[in-house]
Amino acid sequence: MRLVIPTIGSRGDVQPYIALGIGLQAAGHEVCLATHSDFEFHIRSHGLDFRAIADDGRALQSSPVGTSMVQAGKNPFAFLREFIRLRGPLIPQLMENCLEACRDADVMIISPTLFMVSYCVAEKLGLPVCCTHLQPMSMSRELPNCLFPLLPRWTPFRGIYNRLTHAMTGEYMWHLCRKTVNEARDQILGLPPIGLFGPPFRFFAETPALHGYSHHVVPRASDWGDNHRMTGYWFLNESPDWQAPDDLQAFLESGSPPVYVGFGSMHNENPESVTQLVAEALQRTRQRGILLTGWGGLKRGEYSENIFVVDSAPHDWLFPQMAAVVHHGGAGTTAAALRAGVPSVVVPFMSDQPFWAKRCYQLGVSPRPLPRKKLSAHRLTRSIEQAVHDPWMKERAAELGTRIRAEEGVQKAVSSFHQFWPAPRPEFA
Repeated sequence: MRLVIPTIGSRGDVQPYIALGIGLQAAGHEVCLATHSDFEFHIRSHGLDFRAIADDGRALQSSPVGTSMVQAGKNPFAFLREFIRLRGPLIPQLMENCLEACRDADVMIISPTLFMVSYCVAEKLGLPVCCTHLQPMSMSRELPNCLFPLLPRWTPFRGIYNRLTHAMTGEYMWHLCRKTVNEARDQILGLPPIGLFGPPFRFFAETPALHGYSHHVVPRASDWGDNHRMTGYWFLNESPDWQAPDDLQAFLESGSPPVYVGFGSMHNENPESVTQLVAEALQRTRQRGILLTGWGGLKRGEYSENIFVVDSAPHDWLFPQMAAVVHHGGAGTTAAALRAGVPSVVVPFMSDQPFWAKRCYQLGVSPRPLPRKKLSAHRLTRSIEQAVHDPWMKERAAELGTRIRAEEGVQKAVSSFHQFWPAPRPEFA
């Protein structure tokens, strides 16, 4: 079968699907990723087909609206509003390009970041679909939507709250993009409009869904139907031919395990001051550090000999060599830190990041979350000290890492996919 996976966003929204695509292709399928143009080399280098459906993802994220989205913090409604402000104007272009990318598909594998566009194109082409999730986004009384806070188990009406978070997220997001989506359905796809409440509930209740995260981190909801399969994380391991730069290798070998600090695709309006803050915290803790600049969260500069700055490095190679990992709480980076078996310090910016930060704390593998807006050298110093020196936290992180490394997330996802197909075609609006 020819499988097409449309997705947009940062590297964390693309890389897990490369791993899944490699597994599906090894099982005999032809796999195409349809995404931002700047990911073409990365995707093709792993032997997968590629279709460009959007321009440069990094430029989009660093735009003024992208900056507002990053600054939304823990407010789910502010994040969703800025998310649609950022991507809403692209919907007609995405709809048209996604339609062309999927014309020869046998099955579409839908990512959350491009759900409505993919849903409409699948309806137009009459394609069977498989939904995917990299974080909890499916209706349940046991788990809230990942954009909302986790409540303690003793909280009254917790089950009602959890279900409401999913309903509110879906309806609010549909309210924000309904006009644009329906106009594109009419003008590009020649389809009638979707109603006031969005896609029918039976679509979500019956359509096959693969959840690419670990049950050791987020237990499976018991009220999910059999169409929901938790597989474990979809890790993309670096090629065994990859070699670390000589200066990075020399730094690692020249002293004790350093502390990693990096914020992935998150960017700061003043990365210089944030980098100085991080450098000060590392100096106070007397820890060596590796700073990863990413998409602009940190900045190169002149620092002490105990700090090494790098633009990028594969997490699966780097993280196991660290004393602790300071990161933004993105789903992919969190997964990599957990698999490495070292403590985290999580500095969440927005979206699902506070959810993962809270889970890491609850699992005992990180200190309390440090929200980006409250980050200071003093608070970061205390958190790094705890992560590096707390023996119980180090033990918990090592144990959880062992469990996650034993999972075969991609293989389980491929097996589940084959159990679903041939699947009945979904009920569209």
